[in-house]
Amino acid sequence: MILEDILQNVSVRKLIGNTEIEVSDIQFDSRKIESGSVFVATRGSASDGHSYISTAIDNGALAVVCEEIPSETVPSITYVKVDNSADALGKMASAMHDFPSSKLILVGVTGTNGKTTIATLLYHLFRKLGYKTGLLSTVCNYIDDVAVEATHTTPDALALNELLAQMVDAGCEYAFMEVSSHAVDQRRIAGLEFKGGVFTNITRDHIDYHLTFENYLKAKKQFFDDLPADAFALTNVDDTNGLVMLQNSKAKKYTYSLRAMADFKTKILEHGFEGMLLNMNDMEVNVSFIGKFNASNLSAVYGTAILLGQDSLEILRIMSALHSVSGRFETLRAPQGYTAIVDYAHTPDALNNVIGTINQILQGNGRLITVVGCGGNRDKGKRPMMAREAVDGSWKAILTSDNPRFEEPQDILNDMIAGLDIVQKNKSLTIVDRREAIKTACALAQKGDVVLVAGKGHEDYQIIRGVKHHFDDREEVKNCF
Repeated sequence: MILEDILQNVSVRKLIGNTEIEVSDIQFDSRKIESGSVFVATRGSASDGHSYISTAIDNGALAVVCEEIPSETVPSITYVKVDNSADALGKMASAMHDFPSSKLILVGVTGTNGKTTIATLLYHLFRKLGYKTGLLSTVCNYIDDVAVEATHTTPDALALNELLAQMVDAGCEYAFMEVSSHAVDQRRIAGLEFKGGVFTNITRDHIDYHLTFENYLKAKKQFFDDLPADAFALTNVDDTNGLVMLQNSKAKKYTYSLRAMADFKTKILEHGFEGMLLNMNDMEVNVSFIGKFNASNLSAVYGTAILLGQDSLEILRIMSALHSVSGRFETLRAPQGYTAIVDYAHTPDALNNVIGTINQILQGNGRLITVVGCGGNRDKGKRPMMAREAVDGSWKAILTSDNPRFEEPQDILNDMIAGLDIVQKNKSLTIVDRREAIKTACALAQKGDVVLVAGKGHEDYQIIRGVKHHFDDREEVKNCF
């Protein structure tokens, strides 16, 4: 492809050399450069691509896109100076694949909790409506019915556009994707044309990256600020920052709620561990999901489908047959008569929601035993908060390892325990080994009790001292059965 065509939507500050050259591909990793590549020097939190420009040229790059042109240039190389290399990378990747997002009805879902559930349910709903559909999510990516392993909530710009192009080639009409705050901040979604955006909620998360909650909020809001006027923006007004997301958005604005007046209003009429009876915009539907947070998620799914022009009765009919997403309030029944629930809740708010839902259904007719940990090399500030949520809402809380990564598991647990007073400590156990923690919880459970294993959900691994080991909470629970 001609370099000038790849740069058609990029604002170029300075140009040295010729853009009428044929290039083979785009790379932002100098190690992947081959003869004929364009190297985009992006700035990351760990390294700066500008330090690898000479390496990229040595490996065969014909052109370099950067924010600062090197003091010494190579005459045969084209240098393109831009304000933001990451933004340019997204737009170039889109052009390289002939703008795939413009050929799809692409909807992004952002927020702290609920992204995976909403995006995945929309994917299943639209496939059952008869459409070829794509999904980009934390658990797995799908090109219609073909699964593609997911490594990030939102892939990098090159992988993202390649996946979208594959969806177009497969005949997909719709695509639903999770949009993480990292992806917005790092401009991974630059150049994409969204037909809609959905906001779930926002609570403390990723402070290790964003440093402040305000920065985290700003990243989420930026997604809606960038939506075009012909797109829709659907927000959860039950969240205190729900309407903040719409303040500067040019998109058509809509709301959903369990509590307030909204375009899409849902009420829980009945609920139990088997599911809920919901009233959605004055129509009743039985669903196999549990909890207020899932009622809110389903309200977002319903609203999105309506805004995409689907029939309300057909949406509800299909919704009644949908099942929970892997590792999201996944219920397992023990032969011994207790219930085990595996959930991805890894923030204080998400844990509070799950525990609150379980206790609301139990109504004192059974005890809750919660197993939970916190990831290593992540936001330390939420560790004592997670411990308090687990202890205060449970008969017994077992604090254990999650993904310690490069931290010592006991150090993480010490941070969690530091948030507990004497009474709370007496309601908790500390077991470093997660397998033993799950075994202990199941051994303590009696008929009618609930064991909640929180934090990892769908993940089938643990990262200990940087090494990935197979570990699946669902497998461990079933082994206890």
